[in-house]
Amino acid sequence: MKSFSALSPIISSLSRRHLIAALAAASCLPALAQFRVEVTGVGLRQLPIAIAPFRGEAAAPQKISAIVRADLERSGQFRLIDAAGQSMDETVHPDMAVWRGLSADSLAGGSVSRLGDGRYDTRFRLWDVVRDQDLGGQGYVVPQADLRLAAHKIADYIYEKLTGEKGIFSTRLAYVTKAGSRYTLWVADSDGENAQAALTSPEPIISPTWSPSGTQLAYVSFEARKPVIYVHDVSTGRRRLLANFRGSNSAPAWSPDGRSLAVTLSRDGGSQLYLISASGGEPRRLTQSQSIDTEPVFSPDGRSIYFVSDRGGAPQIYRMPAGGGEPQRITFNGGYNVSPSISPDGKSMAFISRVGGAYRLHVQDLASGQVTALTDTSSDENPSFAPNSRLIVYATSQGGRDVLMTTTLDGKIKARLAGQGGEIREPSWAPFQR
Repeated sequence: MKSFSALSPIISSLSRRHLIAALAAASCLPALAQFRVEVTGVGLRQLPIAIAPFRGEAAAPQKISAIVRADLERSGQFRLIDAAGQSMDETVHPDMAVWRGLSADSLAGGSVSRLGDGRYDTRFRLWDVVRDQDLGGQGYVVPQADLRLAAHKIADYIYEKLTGEKGIFSTRLAYVTKAGSRYTLWVADSDGENAQAALTSPEPIISPTWSPSGTQLAYVSFEARKPVIYVHDVSTGRRRLLANFRGSNSAPAWSPDGRSLAVTLSRDGGSQLYLISASGGEPRRLTQSQSIDTEPVFSPDGRSIYFVSDRGGAPQIYRMPAGGGEPQRITFNGGYNVSPSISPDGKSMAFISRVGGAYRLHVQDLASGQVTALTDTSSDENPSFAPNSRLIVYATSQGGRDVLMTTTLDGKIKARLAGQGGEIREPSWAPFQR
């Protein structure tokens, strides 16, 4: 791998695996949209909860209780108690002594039934076992295609009731797969399941990023045989060209108000940062350096832009006012730090740091500057925060296979969203939909 500063403007916008995808021979592995969750690690303070099998779910296309359990476990906030085969629905007042004996602090159960019109009526109720208190419940009447969404909404309700924070399970992920010579941009549930293809191309697709409303994706496509930025409406599939200037157009990042995007352009020579209206038009240059400036990302308040530059001799992460101005260096640990992602609460920055030749996910507390390594893998890429700032999704390799992973901010709980083949990369976690 060449040094960051030696890369051309076009290639500098690509990750190590992007470079391979653009230049190497095509892989023959198939791209599969379905994932299975494997959770590893133990948190220090987890809430013990039992999710009883839902009445009627055995006859339903989706096992609701299993999806809810996987969501809660992946969050790192819960320790799942085996329900010991005891099923219950939302109408039953459970025998709390039984569940206390199983060391459960909370309990949820429900039912799934098919209606005459083919839709499914899904209901649940949550209980505080310790206090023998009904914590409420909800019901969702959904088409078969939305049964998984109903399960994610149940997990969201439970998460919020027991932690006081909004759940993120009904949000979505975008990611890219490569199979042979075909690239596909997928939109999936937060657990990687139920993926729908938004775009398929024989040329690379990189850098998908969600609009603040969660309704659009900006991304870079090479279908014109050069990097060009598009904005894609997820619900309709319509897209529009945003930036196709001379040279490369890459690394789009939405402003928090959704009115503009920071982008990396080489129209005036080297790779520099520009601000462009979300409706297109003439961009305004933000950086004026002789270095490669790329991978911009806004702070949640919209006042700052974090970006990667080799202006100090090696790629490091800098921060500057969103309107342009003097950059301030943010990363000092290690000689190669790239791919910044800022948590929605503005407290943390995830990034990739090269450590002894290995590319590993780190998180930095922005107030104190303290940096924590979250992984011991060697090819981590593209971190993206969940909208509640509690989890990070990233791409990596395990056992010679590309996978998506989530991790808690302390690195103690990791979940593998494991594809059965193909190259998987470029995850981007959608915000809460407005």
